[in-house]
Formats: sequence, structure tokens, C-alpha cells
Amino acid sequence: MKHVFQKGKDSTKPTLLILHGTGGNELDLLPLAERIDKEASVLSVRGNVTENGMPRFFKRLAEGVFDEEDLIFRTKELYEFLDEAAEKYEFDRTNIIAIGYSNGANIAASLLFHYQHALKGAILHHPMVPRRGIELPDLSGKPVFIAAGSNDPMCPPEEAEELQSLLEQANANVEIFWDNKGHQLTAGEVEVASKWYLNVF
Repeated sequence: MKHVFQKGKDSTKPTLLILHGTGGNELDLLPLAERIDKEASVLSVRGNVTENGMPRFFKRLAEGVFDEEDLIFRTKELYEFLDEAAEKYEFDRTNIIAIGYSNGANIAASLLFHYQHALKGAILHHPMVPRRGIELPDLSGKPVFIAAGSNDPMCPPEEAEELQSLLEQANANVEIFWDNKGHQLTAGEVEVASKWYLNVF
């Protein structure tokens, strides 16, 4: 998978896995990682799927309708890539925090839904429920921060609420922040996510 890796100043810090939204790339959200933790290593990945020339992490059938088969395949692909990257760049595979926006937040949520030990925690900006009707692994004590827009036309508030509920049923520690905005990534939600991260990690 196309990616950039930046070795951090402090190897005991989590490695930040940065996952862009539709049409983004591995460079877009690097400033976000800087806002969350200046000393952490960063692994920023580009999605392997393109939709009308725009990079994504998995296919969709329509707006808000995921191609479930491709989602499962791409989630496994990303999971295996994290194993390889941890070996190549010599970072702690058990200490990865995903920071995803929109489509990137959805693939991060999918990692949590499918693999118990994929991530140590996650910051999900404007996510949706990746899959329904499956049993989640035991996510006991796993910290997850969700930032949602109360006027988000692409990810309705019910999606964020249902995702929170499903993760909590799997024993994750979920905190949700509502911004009175739409689907855009706001400075306010990044600031709250940064404070949450400092508090938890």
C-alpha cells in the first residue's frame, strides 16, 4: 500500500495510523498527526481503491452503501499491511492508534469490528457503521473517540450513535463529541480529539 512513514522522537509513544477521506491521499492529514502528538511516529496510508479517480479504502455501491465483500477484503489487506510495516519500520505492532476521517474512519472502525488486536485505540472523524449483524471481538478497555457533525448530510447522527452503541456493547470505552457542523473536519473537533488523546495515552 502506498504510504509515508515518519519516525517519531519517542518510540514509547503510539504509532499514529493516518487514514484519509475519499479523494485524499497519504499526505493530506499529516498536519492532523502533528496536532495530536508531535513526538509520535506516523504511518499514513493511501487507500488501494479508486472511485472516479479518487482514492478510497474500499468500494461502495452508492453514497452511504458499502460493498461489504470489498470492505472485508480491504480490511484484511490493511491489517496485514500493518503487520508488515511494523516489522519493516520496527515499531510496536501492539501500540497503533488509528486516526481516520470519513472513508478512513470507516476502515479504521472496520479494523475494530473484525480484529481484536488490530488497534490499541482510534480517533474516528465522521464515521459510519462499517457492518451490521456481526459479532464484534471483545474490545475491553479499548479507547475510541468519535467526532460527529449534528448536521452531517453524509453521516447522519444516528450512524455515529449506533457505532458508539455497538462498540460499547463490545466493551470499548467510547467518547463522542458533537460539533454543530456538517461533514467537514473542523479545528474544534481536532482540538477536542487532541485533548482526549493526551488524557488517554
